[in-house]
Amino acid sequence: MSHSRWKTLRERKLTEGFTEPEDVAEARHEIRLSMALAKAVYERRTELALTQSELAARAGLTQAKISRIEGSDTVPTLPLLAKLAKALDASLNIALDDDDTRVTFTPHRTDAA
Repeated sequence: MSHSRWKTLRERKLTEGFTEPEDVAEARHEIRLSMALAKAVYERRTELALTQSELAARAGLTQAKISRIEGSDTVPTLPLLAKLAKALDASLNIALDDDDTRVTFTPHRTDAA
């Protein structure tokens, strides 16, 4: 089944009152959280022109760990998130609402300073 056909079928089921099983909805939510963090880390790292290895060295982690975070392959702990924020010279902001998840890094300093 092609992606567009699957998407159309899914949309039709949703409009007909079909609801996903709770475990599927929870898994989808967890994936969205992981992907939002991955995107935020990648964007801030590239904004700073750092390689994964350079970020890993700053954070006291391995390059493989940074790769897993950016690939949405891990669920980081709060201490690890704190290390990342410090290594990225930024504050980590996470907004969790029902269907709206936002993860951003706010730089501590501006480049113009």
